[in-house]
Amino acid sequence: MGLFDDLGRFLETRIDEFLKNNPHLELQALEEKLYEQEQETRRLLADLRLREKTVEAEILTTAQEIQRWHVRIEKARSAGRLDLSEPAEAHEASLLREGNQKWGQMQVLKERIQQTEELQRKIQIRRQEVQAEIKQVKAAQAAQAEKRWAVDGWNQSFSSADKATDPLEQRFQQWETQEELNEMKRNMGR
Repeated sequence: MGLFDDLGRFLETRIDEFLKNNPHLELQALEEKLYEQEQETRRLLADLRLREKTVEAEILTTAQEIQRWHVRIEKARSAGRLDLSEPAEAHEASLLREGNQKWGQMQVLKERIQQTEELQRKIQIRRQEVQAEIKQVKAAQAAQAEKRWAVDGWNQSFSSADKATDPLEQRFQQWETQEELNEMKRNMGR
């Protein structure tokens, strides 16, 4: 295991060095991770909202059932049918407990939706910040490359200009050119 641990540490060190030397890549990896988190948060929100709609529908159905049994209880009482009204009251109480449980579920879902929406907003803000940082790094790299090019280009043109205006350089170029011509004449004369 020691060899694998050493290799793992070596690779991690190399990756860290690479990312430090290329900060835009580290930022792009972070931006991709934030994008994935944002997508996962959207899926979670969609699931939570679907579950909320389902629980709301169940609450509405339970409320309608409670109303229906309440009317039945009133009818049975007014007819003096305690054999029907008492079990109906127990059934209504059971429906009320069920409705309260569903109401509690809906409140928990609403809180989770609110927390997830807040998380999504934070992820979006952080992702926008990272995107801005990426643009800044790229702009700085472009400016640095342009500056390097401008300095190198200026140095090349400056050194060429120096050579062209240096009288000693001109005299040597003339002499070297004359020597080459003389050598060519000698070679042609053979």
